[in-house]
Amino acid sequence: MAKQKPEKSERLIASNKRAHHDFFIDETFEAGVVLTGTEVKSIRVNGLSLKEAYVRIDGSEAWIFGIHIKPYAQGSYSNADPDRSRKLLLHKRQIRYLFEHVRQKGNTIVPTKVYFERGRVKIEIGVARGKHTYDKRISIAKRDADRDLERSLKMNSR
Repeated sequence: MAKQKPEKSERLIASNKRAHHDFFIDETFEAGVVLTGTEVKSIRVNGLSLKEAYVRIDGSEAWIFGIHIKPYAQGSYSNADPDRSRKLLLHKRQIRYLFEHVRQKGNTIVPTKVYFERGRVKIEIGVARGKHTYDKRISIAKRDADRDLERSLKMNSR
C-alpha cells in the first residue's frame, strides 16, 4: 500500500490586512524564519505584529525588519530584542528572483501572513506593487458592493 502524504496542518497566527489594502500582491512565497525558543513560545500565545514589517534582500540573504514579537512572559534573560531583524530561509534562486523584482521601480516585498505548519513558523511574503489612491477607492467600492450583494442574497433566502 502506498504511503500517503500527511495533510498540511496550517494554523494562522497573524495576517497583514494592510498589505492587501496598500499593495497589489503579484506573487507569494513561503519562507521559514530563524527564531529563538522564547520567540516561538511567545508567538504561540499570539504575541506578534506585522503592521510595519518589510523584507530586504542583503547580498544573498533575505531579512525581515519591523516585525514585533512580544517578549515571552516566563522567559528571563533569554528573551531576544522584540524588534530585531530576523533572517528568512529561502532557496538561493528564490532570493535572486525576489532581488530582480525589487530592483524594478515600484516593487517591494511585504509579509502577508504568519502561520504554523507542522510545528514550524512560516511567513508568506509577497512581491507587491504600490496602489494609488484611486485604486484603493476602487477596492473599497468593490468590497462594499460584494457585501451588499451577499446581504441581499441572504435576505432573499429567508
